[in-house]
Amino acid sequence: MVFGLKNFLLKGGTRSPASLPEDVRLALEAWRASTAPALDGPHFHTRYVVVDVATSGSRAAEDELLGISAVGVQAGSILPADAFALDLAADVAADAAVDRQLMAFLTYAAKAPLVTYHSPFVSGFLQRAYKERLGVDFQPQWIDLAWLLPSLFPEKSMKVVALDDWLEMFGLGSSGRRDTMANTLVLARLFQMLLVRATGKEIATAGKLVEESQAATFLRRHH
Repeated sequence: MVFGLKNFLLKGGTRSPASLPEDVRLALEAWRASTAPALDGPHFHTRYVVVDVATSGSRAAEDELLGISAVGVQAGSILPADAFALDLAADVAADAAVDRQLMAFLTYAAKAPLVTYHSPFVSGFLQRAYKERLGVDFQPQWIDLAWLLPSLFPEKSMKVVALDDWLEMFGLGSSGRRDTMANTLVLARLFQMLLVRATGKEIATAGKLVEESQAATFLRRHH
């Protein structure tokens, strides 16, 4: 039998922190009190977290979050030791197990900028889960490769295309079905290439890259 997060959500409500297991509540308090990393240093010094989600469908308000996969990228390198995988598609014994797994991702990410492909899709599922399970308004700094790649590599494509098209253009493997962690790793490889191009265009800090991503998203959606 497959279980997703929907079985444990509160039907649109927001969880009270007082109802959380004590260890989760204390970890959440520590996370809230923690300082987000500065985004004004060079990319070489910044830890980025590349993230993807597994879901039962495309509708964040209705479908299930089944898992989260992530890997750290720093100093231009993918860090295998800095990887994270959360599987909500397996049997979960109790609500507390779900709370602890979701809290584990917050602790792992540590408020680093998050990199993904189509951030509205990924963030929609995460925002719902964190609001309803932990009472968190999950609003990280997103870098969206779907919109940023055409902005920085117009010679390859000037429009938003499928992820597999970018992989083919960069010679990063064949298209086809991948599990969430495999998808995260190919996103991380694309992000490595994007960092090199961004630096060459004097987008030299995480803060500027977040701004460029936001600008590219806005312009391409409204023109």
